[in-house]
This record gives sequence, structure tokens and C-alpha cells, in this order.
Amino acid sequence: MALGLAALPLALAIGNLKRLQAPKPAAIRPRMSVLIPARNEAANIGDAVACVLASRDVELEVLVLDDGSTDATPAILATIADPRLRVISGGGVLPSGWSGKQYACARLGREASLELLVFVDADVRLAPDALSRMAGYMQANPDIGLASGIPRQITGTWSEWLLLPLIHLLLLGYRPDALDHGRVDPRFAAGCGQLFIARSGAYRAMGGHDAIRASLHDGLTLPRAFRRHGMPTGLFDATALASCRMYTTAADLWEGLTKNATEGLATPRGLPIWTIILGGGHVLPLPLMLFAPSLPAAAAVACGTTLRLLLARRFDQSMRSVVLHPLGVLALLALQWSALVRARSGRPSTWRGRVYPAAQS
Repeated sequence: MALGLAALPLALAIGNLKRLQAPKPAAIRPRMSVLIPARNEAANIGDAVACVLASRDVELEVLVLDDGSTDATPAILATIADPRLRVISGGGVLPSGWSGKQYACARLGREASLELLVFVDADVRLAPDALSRMAGYMQANPDIGLASGIPRQITGTWSEWLLLPLIHLLLLGYRPDALDHGRVDPRFAAGCGQLFIARSGAYRAMGGHDAIRASLHDGLTLPRAFRRHGMPTGLFDATALASCRMYTTAADLWEGLTKNATEGLATPRGLPIWTIILGGGHVLPLPLMLFAPSLPAAAAVACGTTLRLLLARRFDQSMRSVVLHPLGVLALLALQWSALVRARSGRPSTWRGRVYPAAQS
């Protein structure tokens, strides 16, 4: 069993990696609205906006929603003298039933005026050609309403390099249609909430972020909302287009990943199955090889190691995460079970000074 559970994601990832491409620059100069929600982002917002304004070969407007920041975010934005930048005051008060990011993005989406909408987190840094290449992806795939790319994840602390590379493992190793074109089944739709591009007409037709207003995990829920409205979604390689440092401490990483886990793996029905799949394919083979050596056990370890080496090389991940991969999967499962227990006990999630009721699945 362990060999089968280890070989399947390797086979899926090899196929997906062949199809996952970095987009080429746009053939026609695109008109793009870049939309950045910002709540207490003094450490990030200046550099994030500067990178966007340095974009080449695009017609551009940049909208930032200051969502009730109590730090220097508004002051930093006020120092940026560029007519392409417009700062919107969000007030910081959420309407009932909304999460902070989705409310900010909905406001930004309504204010945007150009044909392509790029939603980007404040901790993402775009390369000068990133917007043109993202627009090139949409031009090359006219059927797609929404697309997403995973920025290169900058990892400094042990918790970051142990856990964050597993984003690629889950997206590419366990979703046989992750990179499909023309399909609208929402069950397997996914993306990365750090970086989305959408056609404005499609975005407004499916209801925009209003359709996922309570979600804390737009990486899953926004692509699924598009597909529920009959609009295909896509995924591209953004490793050379953007970079992101999501968290700088283990506490922030744990809280950040836990808050949206119950919209992903950590459901009462799904998590026991995922525990068998991930534990059996990535954790069990090593003790089997050490304490009950056999050819299948060795082959399972080889499959897991090969998979992580492929991902590390393609996405510039730490080799330490490859060596300690079984430990990383154990930590991921512990995080998911912690999130499920917290949700089932009614304990709320907190993020950016806001409290969100526990989601009951």
C-alpha cells in the first residue's frame, strides 16, 4: 500500500510539471488593474507598490484598499507620487458575514476600470515583466476566466521551509486536472490566493468576491466559484514572475495556515482520508525501510524523495525540506488536525486583529 500511495503523486506531478508553464509576454499591450488589499502592511506595502509601478509593457492602474490600518501603511502610501496609484479607505469595519480580505477585494473589484484584474497580496513582489506575462497567459487561453500562479516562496525560518513547500506537493501531486483547460468541475479547482488574474467581465458575471464573502481560503473558493458559473480556471508557473515571504515566525505561520485549513483538507470526512494518503505515502515508507526493510519500502522512499527533489529543483525550494520531508508531512497533518479540533470545539480563528467564527463542516 505504501508504495502505491508514494508512486501515485509522483506520477501525477511528473505529468503536471510537464504542462505547467511560465507564460510568455502579451502579444497585445494589455490594460490591467492591479488590486492590493492592505491591513497593517507597513513592512510590505511600499515595496509591493513600487514593484507593480515598475511593470513594463502594460497600461496600468494600481488600487490599494487601506483596510483600517493602525500602523504606518497610510503614511507610506501617501508618499508615493504616481498618478497610476489610487488609495481607497476601507474604514476597517466589516459588514456581517464577510472576511476581511474578501470584503477588501470586493471593494477593489468594484472600483477597477480596466479589462484584466490582478489581485495580489501585499507581501508579493512582482517582477517587471510579470504583469505582461500574466496577461499573455490570458491571451493564449481565451476560454479561461480566472488564473493563478504560485509565487516563489521565500523561506527563512525552519517552520517556513519545512511546511510551505508542501503547497506545491498538494497542488501538483494530488490533483489530476490541476492544469486542465476547458473544464468547469469545481471539485478539483484550486489556485494560490497570493496572485490571481481575472477577466473583468467574467469576474463581475460570477459575482466577484461577493460569491465567497465569508471565506478565509480564496485560493480554493474563488476558482471553485468561477467554475460553478461555468467558467474554466487555470494555473501557471509564477516562480520567475513573483516572490512572497508569507510569514516570518512559526507562530504566524501556524495561525495563518490553521485559519483556512477547514476549507481545505481539515474536514471531518476528508481529513481521515488525507491522513491515510499523506501519512501512508510520505511518512510510513521511511520507518518501514528502517525497521522492516523490503524492496517495496525502499521503492516507496525513492518515489517520495524523487518527487520532492523534482519540486525543489523546479520551484527553488530548500533542500533541507527534501531531507526532512516526512517530518514536514507529519507537521502538516498535525496542523490540519489541530484546525479541525479547534473548529469542532467552536473556537474562532483570528487574523490581523479580527476574530472569525469557527466554520462547522
